Amino acid sequence: MPKAYWIGRVSIRDEQRYPAYLAAANTAFMKYGGRFIVRGGSFEAMEGESRERNVVVEFRDRSTAVACYRSLEYRKALAIRQLIADADMIIIDGIAD
Repeated sequence: MPKAYWIGRVSIRDEQRYPAYLAAANTAFMKYGGRFIVRGGSFEAMEGESRERNVVVEFRDRSTAVACYRSLEYRKALAIRQLIADADMIIIDGIAD
């Protein structure tokens, strides 16, 4: 079964409150084994539109990635994020080994 990834593009509206989202989200990531592959960092937009921050979180499979997103722990974090940032988020399967 291939790994799965959250791919998020984020525009933060309130930088001072963003750490509260990160702390709350980390609870869900720890519970579901999420591992950051990309967390912010410099980037160069080659085509299309972009946001200021990009994130890739790896999970063991799609069902785990979806369960994390739908979890009570992440819903608490999401409520914070939606107040302080705009985001595009997808869950995508990796390549099967």
